[in-house]
Amino acid sequence: MSEPLVDSFGRVHNNLRISVTDRCNIRCFYCMPAENVQFMPRADLLSFEEMERFVRICVGLGVNKVRLTGGEPLVRKDLSKLVAMIAAIEGIHDIGITTNGILLAEQAQELWDAGLRRINVSLDALDPVKFKEITRREGYEKVLEGIQAAQRVGFDPVKVNAVSVRGMTESEIVPFGEFARKTGAEIRFIEFMPLDADNAWERDKVLFAHEIIERLSAEIMPLIPIPDQNPHAPATEFVFQDGVGRIGFIASVSQPFCMNCDRFRITADGKVRNCLFSLEETDIRGLLRGGGTDSQIAEAVRSSVAAKWEGHQINTAKFIQPNRPMYSIGG
Repeated sequence: MSEPLVDSFGRVHNNLRISVTDRCNIRCFYCMPAENVQFMPRADLLSFEEMERFVRICVGLGVNKVRLTGGEPLVRKDLSKLVAMIAAIEGIHDIGITTNGILLAEQAQELWDAGLRRINVSLDALDPVKFKEITRREGYEKVLEGIQAAQRVGFDPVKVNAVSVRGMTESEIVPFGEFARKTGAEIRFIEFMPLDADNAWERDKVLFAHEIIERLSAEIMPLIPIPDQNPHAPATEFVFQDGVGRIGFIASVSQPFCMNCDRFRITADGKVRNCLFSLEETDIRGLLRGGGTDSQIAEAVRSSVAAKWEGHQINTAKFIQPNRPMYSIGG
């Protein structure tokens, strides 16, 4: 292996997120427009073979973790084949996926059989009416079926990602706490971030992690931090005082974890981004399809990571929201 991927702040990057599509079967307001979404031409999306080659090159740079995202990754046909291709690469120790769960029940077994071992399901409300308000589509029961199917085939824990929005999801806090205790799923509350397609984000709409901790502790029982946590993990994890029910918090706005970040990503159309909030991208698809060598692609990745900024600047007047909304970047 060559020298590891290190940026100018000394952060080592071993965690690659791959968006496999920008298409999705729901329309969450914090991610996509409600209607008339302009998706990328299919020819612009990287093929599985191109993704596999890119992962192999990145493994040579120290990458050993991969997470597949979208859009909704499970709408990409035969996704389990890509999982199997990546799982076969020597040096990859961890493959995960983030999905909205609607198609999960029918794919959970084949994903497990292909080598997937970690799964995050996006579900922002346990109230079906609130679910439809947020997603602007049907599908609530299918998501619950997907979570149950994933647990049945062996995924443990299934992590459930819930975006927290002030004025909208306060009523979901305690039900999610009880859901964690009853089902064994790990709930991860995510602070609402400025990546929505409608540019409607306001700081006043962020429901902060400390408020959720206080509410759960008061209405269920105290939450206790889990010891010896991975400093590079985006979530700070807690467990209820009696040891039943794990809750995580991704406090990207109130408690940025940028200085411990070990992640970079490639979009479905083959652009490397060194941060979710990047304003610049590095074109890898052009190299993959234009005769670029592995060493040229590796150098492009190395240059992108080297240029990573200190942090996302959400809490400063300097912050500029990326031109791409979340579904186009990759979750």
